[in-house]
Amino acid sequence: MATTTVTSSDGTRLAVETCDPVGDAGSGVTLVLVHGWTQDRRTWDRVVGELASSARIVRYDLRGHGESDPAGPDSATIDRLADDLAEVIATQAPAGPVVLAGHSMGGMTIMALADRYPDLVARRVAGAAFVATSSGNMDRVTLGFPGALGRGAARLERRLAKLLLAYRTERLPVGGPLATVGGRLLVFGKRPRKADVRSVADQLRKAHPRSVGGFQNAISLHDRRTALAALRTVPTVVMVGDRDRLTPVEHAEAIADELPDARFVLLPGAGHMITQERHTSVAEAIGGLVADAHSSHSTSAAAVDAAAGGGAAGDGAAGDGVVADGGTGSGGTGSGGTGDGGATADGAAGSPHRSRATPASR
Repeated sequence: MATTTVTSSDGTRLAVETCDPVGDAGSGVTLVLVHGWTQDRRTWDRVVGELASSARIVRYDLRGHGESDPAGPDSATIDRLADDLAEVIATQAPAGPVVLAGHSMGGMTIMALADRYPDLVARRVAGAAFVATSSGNMDRVTLGFPGALGRGAARLERRLAKLLLAYRTERLPVGGPLATVGGRLLVFGKRPRKADVRSVADQLRKAHPRSVGGFQNAISLHDRRTALAALRTVPTVVMVGDRDRLTPVEHAEAIADELPDARFVLLPGAGHMITQERHTSVAEAIGGLVADAHSSHSTSAAAVDAAAGGGAAGDGAAGDGVVADGGTGSGGTGSGGTGDGGATADGAAGSPHRSRATPASR
């Protein structure tokens, strides 16, 4: 594991962490993980623990979050996050296939990347995972509260964002107990681990206040349904917990409606933080995309070698040993472990999201 700094085109320094796989596993494939609003790259800790041997992994703190610089006055936008992601890819994964996974605002960032950099997506992106995220209508989210109470909660959130834009300290005015209780009630489902709740609260307290306020406004304006067209030929997974208050199930369904061949995974009992609550299920889904990307890359490389007279074109090119849902080639097996207590989508890989045979995958 190594840490570095990527300086974006507007001078903002982004904290980046890379992890190379052991040996040549996942050779040539890079997995880029993008976290969400008020969090940082630690969002992916549990997922990375399960995928560390499958590919080179790049994760970073979005501007205004974690160890990265605050967002400037006009740069707390989803478009700017997409530009940052393009620059992280250019510097940390300059060649080979890339699999992108985004949680919450991270998923919105990937959609904006597809909108702003369609050629990059067409040339380089071999898979995309949209994890507890939305393509639009975030201004209508009621945090799970009914009627007038829900509308009031949405108004309160917008007012808090305005207050944060005027805040002049470097840390949010949220104490540990308040952040912990608030996080437990809003972003988790049934029986979360105490360590996960504490981690989410700590990440929140380390986010930059004005950046948090600015990005809340950007999220409320986010509308990228049409941008998803650029990803229709890319293997895609859409995941959501059925107790998600921030990006409810219907938001995930709206994404899947634009991506007819996407695999849709519904996780019963889980809230918004499925990267922690159901990390094994999330890792399995992303791992399937990585395995397929590796298989396709190996096949392409073998074909190039054969065309150049390089000899055998078949060794390892068909996906031998691929452990993934719906992975191409021989050796693909749907793993059935549910170490995080989440429902798996075993046997449902490759199915369109409209197949509703089980609550875990449809």
